[in-house]
Amino acid sequence: MSLTTTTHLNFRGDARAALEHYQSVFGGHLAVVTYSDAGNVQEESEADLVMWGQVLAENGFHVMAYDVPSGMGYDQGENSFFLSVRGETVEEVTGYWEKLAAGATVIVPLGPANWALAYGMVRDRYGVVWVLDVVANYEG
Repeated sequence: MSLTTTTHLNFRGDARAALEHYQSVFGGHLAVVTYSDAGNVQEESEADLVMWGQVLAENGFHVMAYDVPSGMGYDQGENSFFLSVRGETVEEVTGYWEKLAAGATVIVPLGPANWALAYGMVRDRYGVVWVLDVVANYEG
């Protein structure tokens, strides 16, 4: 038996833009189903919002997202979660970092750390905090 977990991000109107951005960073296939596509429109102004969406890439990246409808409470909160991306090389992680950091707020600049060959933290333009790293071999 196999089990996987996938991060599911909740937005209020930004899910499509966020998913498109993540696809531009990590590659892969973008799939989006709107409330209209699913025949589940509660508010006409929300018909084209994302009821279900995902980016799934061959490199292992997978994230899902949707737009929380106005009839449901929504508070993104602050530091409610981090999305962690761990790569095998500094070059690989640097490529992702450069794309995620565009238009974002850098919390911890990408660079060497005591516990990692590279580590950085960035809050992207959609409010999602990403932690990117390449972990060094533990020699304790």
